[in-house]
Amino acid sequence: MRHESRRHLLQRYQKERQRNVLAKPGCHAFVLVLDRLKAGYNVGKILRSAEAFGARAVHLVGIGPFDPSPAKGALRKVPARFHDNIEPCLAELVGAGYTLFLLAPGAAAALPVTALPEKSAFILGHEEFGASFDPATIPGLHLLAIPQFGQVQSLNVSVAAGVVMYEYVRQHSPCAG
Repeated sequence: MRHESRRHLLQRYQKERQRNVLAKPGCHAFVLVLDRLKAGYNVGKILRSAEAFGARAVHLVGIGPFDPSPAKGALRKVPARFHDNIEPCLAELVGAGYTLFLLAPGAAAALPVTALPEKSAFILGHEEFGASFDPATIPGLHLLAIPQFGQVQSLNVSVAAGVVMYEYVRQHSPCAG
């Protein structure tokens, strides 16, 4: 990427992030935690879907500047919380009464047969390396799998986020409006 393009991207990111302080929580009580995702195309797409599904907020952990264009303005509408590390983020969510779910291929609990509490926090790990933490060290963390029937056994992280948000909304009343 040319230096001029990179500078323009950073300026656009900073402008959108400043506008985020005016964002209002969505009508649903769930939140997403993006754990050290690549600061590329997926972050903006997940923000866009989070806005469409009425997310309360999106927590971005260890994610640097990203191109806000794929979000189509959602960074202005969905409250985004920025964290350097996962531990304070998860402690804050547990303190606020959230049940933590880590999306993990091969987990014993399947999304379609799991009752999702109103205050659910869905953690999505890095596209290649998964979660930045050892799940066994987080008390009360639930591992959750999206059933898959092909040979690849993984979904793009933005697709997985959309599936889990859809299932949450399916189990809970749609937003009035």
